[in-house]
Amino acid sequence: MKRKIEFLKEKFAEYYSNPNIEFPDRFSTRECGFLFFDRGSMLRHLSFSTEKELFQFLKERVPSHSYYSSAYYKNPSAPTMEKKGWNGAELIFDLDADHIPGAEKMSYEEMLGEVKKEFRKLIEDFLMRDFGFDIEEMKLYFSGGRGYHCHIINEKVIKMGSRERREIIDYISGIGLDERSIFRERIIDTKMYGKKVYPSSKRLEMPRPDEPAWKGRVSRWVIEFTEKLYQMKKEGKKEGAIDYLLKFEGIGEKGAEKFLDELSDDRVKRIKLGILDQSSGIRKIFLKEAVKRSAIDLSTGKADEPVTTDIKRLIRLPGSIHGKTGLKVEKVTIDGLKDFDPLNDAVVFGDEPVKVKIVRPTKIRMKKVKFNLNVGEIEVPEYLAVFLVGRGNAVINSISH
Repeated sequence: MKRKIEFLKEKFAEYYSNPNIEFPDRFSTRECGFLFFDRGSMLRHLSFSTEKELFQFLKERVPSHSYYSSAYYKNPSAPTMEKKGWNGAELIFDLDADHIPGAEKMSYEEMLGEVKKEFRKLIEDFLMRDFGFDIEEMKLYFSGGRGYHCHIINEKVIKMGSRERREIIDYISGIGLDERSIFRERIIDTKMYGKKVYPSSKRLEMPRPDEPAWKGRVSRWVIEFTEKLYQMKKEGKKEGAIDYLLKFEGIGEKGAEKFLDELSDDRVKRIKLGILDQSSGIRKIFLKEAVKRSAIDLSTGKADEPVTTDIKRLIRLPGSIHGKTGLKVEKVTIDGLKDFDPLNDAVVFGDEPVKVKIVRPTKIRMKKVKFNLNVGEIEVPEYLAVFLVGRGNAVINSISH
């Protein structure tokens, strides 16, 4: 452990001797906090008046993790939250690959790919399309670890309290979305009984797929879902289609078989036209699964929900280094997000060879080079050595000075 700390601290000190830090707006009004390689607790309730002060601190103390507050304060260095004087806070979303379903079976690289898909969905489908935030109001960052952060800097959200931020989370998560707000019953025929007219025939309809917000989102999913199943059926993959349906909560084997047997060209065409003549049970599954698979889960996994509701949260400092990976908290543009590669674009250390002892077999691609490392001693590039040692996949037997 001592050699690990010495090695990482030495490398971090090299970076912090001339770091590429991005200073958030009104930085002098933010609280700062730091974790260190040789200290268990966080040092917080700090503030810096100038960039020079922060640079000096980073150079002298060499933190393993560096944070600043999403909130603006009158007295950011006050020792208690009550005395700081809250003046507003950015709206922050923190998506972490840790809780993506099946993440425990994924490699680090695969997790990063999956969480980026979710992050793009959050930015493009919800924050821009549904909420109407402009590109200029959003700042995006790779966290340096297993996810991404989005900061919304908009005067309408700065003064929001936790309750209002909770409502945003509920919307993005699809919480409270009612079947009746998406699917509508239409009377298509009537009969006269005496002097009164009664509906004799009804059908259930869903919105057009190009409608805004959740209505169009649910419809698009239903259409894609039925097309996929019908294609599997036509290809003779009925068992695979049934297995896929059985993954959905609330549908049994008989219901899955019945739904698949009734799928036809005509049925798919009707669904594309928005006509749902399935059973009420299938309709509920449509809505539930459409919401589940279209939402960004900000309450039970795919993102850290407390980060968004917390109006006094500490978030990673842009340009600082993550103590468990050696990767930088890197700014990303919306246009560049699709092609952004953390294992290349957030690497700050060099290629100098470093001798390490691999203690956990590791497969990874960094700086566009594939590594397949087995247990034992080996020389690897410095950037990979920092990553492996930080994550506990390798140890250092000696430190060269």
